[in-house]
Amino acid sequence: MKITPYLNFNGNCAEAIEFYEKAFGVKAKVMRYSDAPPSEGYKPPQGTENFVMHACLTNRDDYTVFLADVTPDMPVTFGSGMSISVELDNADSVKSAFDKLKEGGTVTMELQKTFWSEFFGSLVDKFGVSWMIMTKM
Repeated sequence: MKITPYLNFNGNCAEAIEFYEKAFGVKAKVMRYSDAPPSEGYKPPQGTENFVMHACLTNRDDYTVFLADVTPDMPVTFGSGMSISVELDNADSVKSAFDKLKEGGTVTMELQKTFWSEFFGSLVDKFGVSWMIMTKM
């Protein structure tokens, strides 16, 4: 079984994608509402044509995160009940991603050695997404 997180945003998904591309050194594949072929019975709300309909951040086979904007009639509220955990190869990679993700966010646990990981830290980024970043166990 493969579980893939799917993050929804309130019209700022493109900004989040750019932020995450820099943090993880990857390039996302992005489809916007305006890219979708006409569909009988469905038309995105006016003003959402440039919203992200679906995007995929992936690093080979290591991880995948899907992202999208929701339409204004379905607002997103982030909560504290979930975090995305990312295991990276070494402490330098962890520090690099952590330092980029914390820009404009809130650190909930500074990077440190723990009994479960050589290097671990947690934060809530500027979009309200909770992250746990660590070296591979």
